[in-house]
Amino acid sequence: MPALELNGSRLAAERAEAMSVRVSQLLRSGAQAPVLATILVGEDPASATYVRMKQNACRKIGIDSRAIVLGQDTTTEALLEQIEQLNQDPSVSGILLQHPVPGQIDERACFDAIRAEKDTDGVTCTGFGRLSMGLDAYGSATPTGIMRMLAHYGIELSGRHAVVVGRSPILGKPMAAMLLNANCTVSICHSRTRDLADVVRSADLVVAALGRPRFIPGEWIADDAVAIDAGYHPADRCGDIDLNAALIERVSAYTPVPGGVGPMTISALIENTLQAAERTAGIHPGS
Repeated sequence: MPALELNGSRLAAERAEAMSVRVSQLLRSGAQAPVLATILVGEDPASATYVRMKQNACRKIGIDSRAIVLGQDTTTEALLEQIEQLNQDPSVSGILLQHPVPGQIDERACFDAIRAEKDTDGVTCTGFGRLSMGLDAYGSATPTGIMRMLAHYGIELSGRHAVVVGRSPILGKPMAAMLLNANCTVSICHSRTRDLADVVRSADLVVAALGRPRFIPGEWIADDAVAIDAGYHPADRCGDIDLNAALIERVSAYTPVPGGVGPMTISALIENTLQAAERTAGIHPGS
């Protein structure tokens, strides 16, 4: 029997409708509309596209977006100054610094300059530390979106062996922490892991997050496993898993590419921003 498709596009649309209602309730309470400030540094076309997508998604549910565009030659000091201005601005609910920034900038220092209460993209060391300890924090957008998708589709996590292939600070590592918090047994792998194929085959749930097209062959993934593909390579219209009809027949659930994890990443960012605005207004955030 074909696997369950974890359709992120459909779920993101459903959550957007629910968030629109919450924004309306927030405004009726007398609070201001949530504001997501996006900072784009440099001239990377893909980054500019991603920022526009996030801004458009915000507008659809009533969240305001404020675009800050800085030049390719921006210094770390200038970017830190811009972030601090947004930190001090009470109208700003969340701050998104689009990754990557030009090479002369200390990206980690700039991420960590974002105040925890405005870190709605979940990129700071403070947020990651709190998440790792099981404390309240805004999780990184992509793993947060994946966790919401798994919960929505009723994928049982407790006791399962989850293998995360990828160790980036804003995807692989927080993904592993979230799965561990959900009572999974977690293995974190990467491109240099010895016997990677055998480790992946041992998984009940695989999260592919390396950023390499079709890096994980379908035959590495066990029968009845859950296959989550967090990669997207537009030129090839593929992810990090070599997803094919034979694999879909064997696994229990999978994310399509495109239309799986990507829409839920944007959804998570927006919902985190809405929660930040609700907290500022003294309203208990929706679940």
